[in-house]
Amino acid sequence: MAHAETTEQDNRYTAGIADFVSKLRYEDIPAAVRTRIRLLILDSIGCALYGADLEWTRILQRTLGELDTTRACAVWGTGLRLSAPHAALINGTQVQGFELDDVHRAGVLHVGAVVLPALIAVAELRRNLSGSEFLAAAVAGYEIGPRVGLCMGPEHIGQGWHSGATVGVFAAAAAASRGLRLDSSRTIHALGIAGTQSAGLMAAQFGAMVKRMHAGRSSQSGLYGALLAERGFTGIEDVFENEYGGFCTTFSRSTDRFDLRKLTEGLGSEWQTMGVALKFYSCVGSNHTTLDAVRAIREERPFAIDDVDKIVVHGSQVTMDHVGWKYVPQGLTSAQLNLPYCVATLLLEGDCFVDQFTEDKVADPERMRLAGKVQVEHDAGITAKGSQFRHMVRVQVFFRDGTVMERTVQAGRGNEKDFASETDIVGKFMNLATHVIPRSQADAIAEWILAADRQADAGALARLLAHA
Repeated sequence: MAHAETTEQDNRYTAGIADFVSKLRYEDIPAAVRTRIRLLILDSIGCALYGADLEWTRILQRTLGELDTTRACAVWGTGLRLSAPHAALINGTQVQGFELDDVHRAGVLHVGAVVLPALIAVAELRRNLSGSEFLAAAVAGYEIGPRVGLCMGPEHIGQGWHSGATVGVFAAAAAASRGLRLDSSRTIHALGIAGTQSAGLMAAQFGAMVKRMHAGRSSQSGLYGALLAERGFTGIEDVFENEYGGFCTTFSRSTDRFDLRKLTEGLGSEWQTMGVALKFYSCVGSNHTTLDAVRAIREERPFAIDDVDKIVVHGSQVTMDHVGWKYVPQGLTSAQLNLPYCVATLLLEGDCFVDQFTEDKVADPERMRLAGKVQVEHDAGITAKGSQFRHMVRVQVFFRDGTVMERTVQAGRGNEKDFASETDIVGKFMNLATHVIPRSQADAIAEWILAADRQADAGALARLLAHA
């Protein structure tokens, strides 16, 4: 990737982002983007409410509840209240808690999980943020986070960095800065403070609970950046451009394997918010195209499990590295990230949603036997297509009678080019939310979000999310 030439004092890209964020008005956002952001917010909140009652989030809730006596902000779906940074940490973990949340495929980022916990904490702290201002701040985060991911390219995650934890800090900082109405100068510092906190290792995907926490930690870091910058604390003003210790050079270990122009390219005219896809399987986004392909083949030829000799998935290098490893039982995290396991689950149960992932199934002998029939192979042609096609797969099902069926899928259900309907999104939200809160409360939350632009106080959303 081309690395734009910079000088020691040059921060044109960081400043360009900050200028866009600080000046973004709700009225300037196209109607389609305004509609989309409300649906994206609803989806993430549903994921978070379901995530409130998972083992790893309960550990966080108990631990931080014992350490933190502040009661400023709600932990969604619970009666717990904590300081804003700790609430953001837990709420972000809950959004990302069960592989249900959105993904910007090209930017390799789960956007809502990093944007919304920081932003809703700001709304709850300040109590002077209208619904339309809240939506504008959310769009600021949804626009900036993916652009940092596009700048870094798929090599970023390929090198072992978890992009939700690294790239995500900038999305959170942008949203929180806009929510606090910081000017361009202070927004630059918020980005610089957030960027130096960036961290997260992909090895967490192999069974560790901490993988779930990466988004929450990222949102917390962005919130710290905005709150500190508001008081005059300074950050790295050229956090993206600096050639020694800047975000791009350090995380790429290069001076050219990134493209700074992607940071500001199309700001205000090409809306990355419209590039966010939703999930209708409870597993990592890289698996969804394969599951869709297998489902389509089975609909065309309703086969029994014993009819299958093997399944070969041809995908990008990122898909192979991210999800194509040999399955070994290490907990629910690795099960939800492992492609062979998810294919086996779909074949056995006909779906791959929340009810299909329980601890008693992680080492199920039949799932493991079926997972052993799934091979993931690198297709250099798909990799060469670039990050926009990183989820593309060509799936072959080899049957015992010698026949082969094949299906190519570029993007999964709910993808950005064939986005889910409001009915489907509300249905998913209700399904997830009512695992934890009463139906009446879920209805009130959905009604508030879908009419967010007409709400007087965005802090009211946090109050609706609290569960007595």
